[in-house]
Amino acid sequence: MARVVIIGAGLTGLSVAYHLEQQGFFDYVVLEKESEIGGLCRSITSNGFTYDYTGHLLHISDPYVKQLVDQLVGLSTFNYIQRSSFIYSHGTHTKYPFQVNLQGLPTAVIADCIQGFVKRRNIKDPKTFYSWVLKNFGAGFARHFFIPYQEKLFCCDARKFSAQWTGRFIPQTSLHDIIAGALGTNGASVGYNAHFYYPKSGGIAVLPQGFARSLRKPILTDHEVLAIDLKNRVVRCANGFEYQFDIVINTSALPIFLSRVHDTAATNFTSCCGNLRASSVLDINMGVTQSYVADKHWVYFPEHTYPFYRLGFYHNFSSALVPQDSNALYVECAYRGVCDQQMIDRSIKQVCSLYTLDPERIIDKTIVHIPHAYVLYNRWRDEHIKNLLARLQEVGIYSIGRYGSWKYASMQEAILDGKQCAVSVVSTQGEFWRKSVKKQQMARV
Repeated sequence: MARVVIIGAGLTGLSVAYHLEQQGFFDYVVLEKESEIGGLCRSITSNGFTYDYTGHLLHISDPYVKQLVDQLVGLSTFNYIQRSSFIYSHGTHTKYPFQVNLQGLPTAVIADCIQGFVKRRNIKDPKTFYSWVLKNFGAGFARHFFIPYQEKLFCCDARKFSAQWTGRFIPQTSLHDIIAGALGTNGASVGYNAHFYYPKSGGIAVLPQGFARSLRKPILTDHEVLAIDLKNRVVRCANGFEYQFDIVINTSALPIFLSRVHDTAATNFTSCCGNLRASSVLDINMGVTQSYVADKHWVYFPEHTYPFYRLGFYHNFSSALVPQDSNALYVECAYRGVCDQQMIDRSIKQVCSLYTLDPERIIDKTIVHIPHAYVLYNRWRDEHIKNLLARLQEVGIYSIGRYGSWKYASMQEAILDGKQCAVSVVSTQGEFWRKSVKKQQMARV
């Protein structure tokens, strides 16, 4: 019996556990289906190379998160890096973000973007990402970057998903900044990711490991949840273990979680699964015995000539991730349905051509598949997700984090979501929880 069952030992689940303990509450259990913690905030070591589950960079703007990471891991063990990211299109690299860095593109493309921005339509309350881009940036920017890139990432027509996810992720611009960028006089670093933290060694896995070390209770790995029985208030795992609960905190992918809920006559959660959609990601990691590949951190690829939407260079985050005189890259391809070997082979071939890599010097290839990588903000999600999450809470289920609440979010938000949930769960249960906490504290004295 555990009054709180936390599903998933990714960053969100670990943050919940940490903040429950900080309030003196220990009557919980964390169930992780994998044999190790971290979720997608994990690192892999192969042949001396350290890779993440694609590039995981820590962007901190919240003072509490900064203090907490420093306390649990130590910010002195991180590199603090100014972003060097680019877009590759029309046969050249231009600085990111595209909307303020047109210098280097063909004159016709620059003119098309500026004219489109000046003539952009005042669309009232744009319902789709396509119309949102036309309103905010104009037809030229839409054509040359925003639409092809996001359609490649989400594997969906831009007229079929909204812009509710954009927020701080797409910086706005002005005619002055566009022209300055076209002339190469725009020196400002724009966007939430202009600077980032990355561990000096060990990969991004050191972050969840820091949370785990701080916990007094152990995390139960190899505990895949197969069923959440609402009637009997029990969570059943594939290994045969069962856990009675008062409250479940879910951080796993929401459609998978809902498919495992045993509905009561009043809930009907499983019927929602098919409406929650996302693109998957093929993450191709390559270790190369070559002393120089590029001086960039990552590059975006909007053009459909390339199967990948982004690639990054691990060795420029930290030299400790690779053996001496070597480099490592990650190549990201989004897909729906089946990803075949042809996509892998084609991607590697094109990367080798673009960055002058000798295929014979690629000594390690580590492939990772990430299902439910990018949540699709389709109409159903936008109209129903708030009510769905509220209905879950009514039966004692808090579904939180990037995948639990089915949203686009960062590692900082995962930590804050966990904190907010832990505080909410304890405070909203009133006297019952306070008595439970007091009883546990007395038992430890």
